[in-house]
Amino acid sequence: MTFSSMRTALVLGATGGIGGVMAEALLARGWHVRAMVRDPIKAADRWRDRPARPEWIIGDAMVEADVVRAAEGAGTIIHAVNPLAYRGWGRLVLPMIDNSIAAAARAGSRIMLPGTIYNFDPASQTLLHEDMLQHPTTKKGAIRVALERRLEQASARGVSSLIVRSGDYFGPRAGQGWFNQLLVQPGRPVRRIIHPGAAGIGHGWAYLPDLAEAVVRLIEAEERLRSFERVHFAGHWDADGHAIADAVKRVVGRPDIPVHRFPWWLTGLAAPFSETMREMREIRRFWRSPMRLDNSRMVALLGAEPHTPLDIAIRDTLAGMGCLDEIVAPGRAYPSTSIG
Repeated sequence: MTFSSMRTALVLGATGGIGGVMAEALLARGWHVRAMVRDPIKAADRWRDRPARPEWIIGDAMVEADVVRAAEGAGTIIHAVNPLAYRGWGRLVLPMIDNSIAAAARAGSRIMLPGTIYNFDPASQTLLHEDMLQHPTTKKGAIRVALERRLEQASARGVSSLIVRSGDYFGPRAGQGWFNQLLVQPGRPVRRIIHPGAAGIGHGWAYLPDLAEAVVRLIEAEERLRSFERVHFAGHWDADGHAIADAVKRVVGRPDIPVHRFPWWLTGLAAPFSETMREMREIRRFWRSPMRLDNSRMVALLGAEPHTPLDIAIRDTLAGMGCLDEIVAPGRAYPSTSIG
């Protein structure tokens, strides 16, 4: 592999929250970034206020030939595509990773996959180590386990991969997510907080700029990575279910902002008519049990995990969402992570 290919990355899902922030972090560290999208003109418009921009390539993550072509000469493939609004997981997730594996095999790339906690049983697996057995209890979790298993099997054929598992995302351009779409409403001052968790139950959160920095630093430590590598990102641990909401109140200077619990019963009523609601209902159990990520492997590889203080992370997130009147937002939020 040449030095230029080692510093070239293909990002799948660059118009989404996690993919977009990953692309920005790579560009900031001097990488050449290609972003495969269906509509490069529309994608470029979303990036017009960024100081550095990817090379836009037309293609579809569901088409193997497109991914193979886009990955030529790339040392890393960031596989950050997911079905929009939880729809179509069973039909789309595994074919997309198969295409990335085929492209990585041709190009000699390492695949980087953002991991989730859905692979585990929230009732019995509350402290998650990198190499512990995975016991999914949901359809989405079973698919994620199968996805990771395919990467592990591919490593035996010479295709390296890196899975970085984290909690729920938040950040200035996080796009679709519990914080940016539910806890706080984008584009307006904070008047109330809607929280999906229960009081007293811990929950893990990942500030996307920190996560992206950790991923890039891991990729750049290629010589220390195993062929099939799992790393956990601890992020911000909300030990009692109040810390995130309390931080929002401090940042906006409104200790009186009411916190409402998300009415999960509504997902049950809507489930027969909406695939998105059915998938959301499955996720409820992950908000009713504390699931904390052990980042021992991360610390062993990097020395320390990138970590922005919570109030600063919340302030930058709210500013980026257009929720702080006195602060000019640094850029519009990315929309939901899309296939492309």
